[in-house]
Amino acid sequence: MIIRVRDTPREMNGDVAAAVADAAQAVIERSGRCSLLLSGGGTPRGTYELLAARHRARMDWTHIHLFWGDERFVPHGDPRSNYRMAREALLDHVPCPPANVHPIPTALPSADAAARRYEDTLRAHFPEDRPAFDVALLGLGDDGHTASIFPGSPAVEEADRWVIGVATTAEPSLRVTLTMPALTAAAHLFVLVSGARKASALRHALDPASDPMRYPAAALQSAAGRVVGGPIARPLRIQVRDDNSRFTAITMWSAVKPYSRITTGPGADAPKRSMPMIVPSRPT
Repeated sequence: MIIRVRDTPREMNGDVAAAVADAAQAVIERSGRCSLLLSGGGTPRGTYELLAARHRARMDWTHIHLFWGDERFVPHGDPRSNYRMAREALLDHVPCPPANVHPIPTALPSADAAARRYEDTLRAHFPEDRPAFDVALLGLGDDGHTASIFPGSPAVEEADRWVIGVATTAEPSLRVTLTMPALTAAAHLFVLVSGARKASALRHALDPASDPMRYPAAALQSAAGRVVGGPIARPLRIQVRDDNSRFTAITMWSAVKPYSRITTGPGADAPKRSMPMIVPSRPT
C-alpha cells in the first residue's frame, strides 16, 4: 500500500481522470471494449468534468459502456439522481452512443423491481459469474458507506444477487445498489474520498480489523488480493491529506480476473504477499 498526498480535490480528480482514461484505452486496445462503472454523489463530479474536458479526444467512447454503482430511487431528471449528475458532467460532453449508456432504471413500481431489472441488464452484458467491470469508480461516505451499502444494511452480507433495492437512513431513503460481490469484481477500482469529515471513515475502511457491518467500505479490501497466475497487477494506492482543516484522498487498486485469493503486501514481484505496507510520500 502506498500513501501519497494531493493538496486539492482538483488535483485528485485530475489524477483519477488521467488514470481512468489510461486504463480504459488499454482495455479497448486489448479486448475491443471497456465497461466503466460510475459513482454518484458530489466527489466524482470533478473527475467526470475532467474526463470530458481533457480526455474526450483520446478515449474511444464508441467502445465504452457506462454503468452505475448505485442510484437514488428518483426519476432520472431529479436533481438528486446519480444518472443526472453524470449526464450533466460527462455524458452531455462526450460522444458515447446512447446504446452504450446503461443507467439504473427508476421508472418501475419499486426499488426491488428496478434492482432485478438492472441485474438482468448486467447479466446480459457480462457472461462471467460476476459483473467484471474493467474500470470502476466508487466513493466513501463519512459513515463508511460505499455505493448505497450503508452500515447495518443486509446489503453488506449479500452474496448471491448483484443488485438489490435498499431502504437507507439517507435522503432519499430508497436506493438501488450493486452488492459487494459485484463491486469487488472490477479489474481497476478507484475509490475517491474528499473532505475532513471522511478522514475517520477512510482509516476504518483501510483497517483489516474493521467490521464491514459498521464500515461497509472495509469490505472493498477484498478486491486488492485477487490475482491470476501471479502477483497483483498494481499495488493499492492511496492519496491522503489530513491537516485537521482539509482532507483529500484517492484510493486505487487493481484486481486481475479470474479470482484466486492471496494476501497482499510488500514486494510487487513476489509470488506470495503478506499484509499491506504503508509508505508515506511525505510526513503527515
